[in-house]
Amino acid sequence: MYKFCYFVPASHVEQTKAAVFSAGGGRIGDYDSCAWQTQGQGQFRPLKGSDPFLGSEGEVERVEEYRVEMVCEDHLIREAVAAMKQAHPYEEPAYEVYRLEDL
Repeated sequence: MYKFCYFVPASHVEQTKAAVFSAGGGRIGDYDSCAWQTQGQGQFRPLKGSDPFLGSEGEVERVEEYRVEMVCEDHLIREAVAAMKQAHPYEEPAYEVYRLEDL
């Protein structure tokens, strides 16, 4: 099992969650669509050669974003990450994947 976490602007929270859920993420036993999300502020600066969804080259951009966390079974994690990337508006979405231990 993996824990999958990604950061997404508020405008695309539901769209990305739906894509990941469709790929099998967020399932715990007899429950699906399980996730945790927290609102915060992200920042980034688009560099030369970037094609930002938000912001302008060379300028620091601050945006309302959500951190979305969920679990995903081993055999589905690559598909879940790919689904998030496909639904995400950023050309370089920030995400984390952690292997979980069952104790």
